[in-house]
Amino acid sequence: MSRGDLTEAEWRILRDLLPIDRKNRSRGRPPEQNRSIINGILWRLRCGAPWRDVPPKYGSWNTIYRRFRRWSEAGVWEIVAVTLAEIMADTGHYSIDSTTVRAHVSAAGGKGGLIDGALGRSRGGFTSKLHCLADALGRPLAFHLTGGEAADCKAYDALIALPERTPDALLADKGYDADAIRADLAKRNIEPVIPGRSNRRVKIVYDRTLYKQRNRIERMFGHLKINRAIATRYDQLTSSFLGMVHLATARYWIKFVHAA
Repeated sequence: MSRGDLTEAEWRILRDLLPIDRKNRSRGRPPEQNRSIINGILWRLRCGAPWRDVPPKYGSWNTIYRRFRRWSEAGVWEIVAVTLAEIMADTGHYSIDSTTVRAHVSAAGGKGGLIDGALGRSRGGFTSKLHCLADALGRPLAFHLTGGEAADCKAYDALIALPERTPDALLADKGYDADAIRADLAKRNIEPVIPGRSNRRVKIVYDRTLYKQRNRIERMFGHLKINRAIATRYDQLTSSFLGMVHLATARYWIKFVHAA
């Protein structure tokens, strides 16, 4: 087993969540070959290299790529990540934040230009912005991808409606200080733990002690960006890049499931 490959404990958890059970299919690859394919995808996630450079020990690079692409478009990686999150999430309060991801020139597509959206120009250059809703321990629950120039608050509506359970409070920085967001949180009976902007005439009162826990979501972003395919966007398609994000999230959640 190479560094970064799935351990026996991780594989036992993951294989029950993937559509690879031969009992439910007329044909299919042996379990050990499926594991090798997943390890090949994880190698590319860690290294961010072109798919053709995936080591032959994992199998044909084209087989590995097609499996990843097919399951990304079908939402398999997202389903796995969400399933693990629903099992282990601490819903006492949520945090919301975003991180900017610099896009590699390969993400722009070929001669015809951009193939897919969620790419734009910002002060950081050619970028995407990855928005995330996290649980009370800073573990990711849901993601939304936009162009890098999008304001943080633009992803609020897309993220707040995704989790099934309603938290007691939402932690966010000043980028989410908007009257519309505060009004929506009041309707949902969620306490806004959001500092006010400096130009507000009326001072915003919020739980400063609870707000200190917002750094957990920032640390989570740092953990995910250890993977080079997330720290830099190499994928042209939004579904492929989010597939990498959800796969990294699933790997992140597995350690908590195993510990429990």
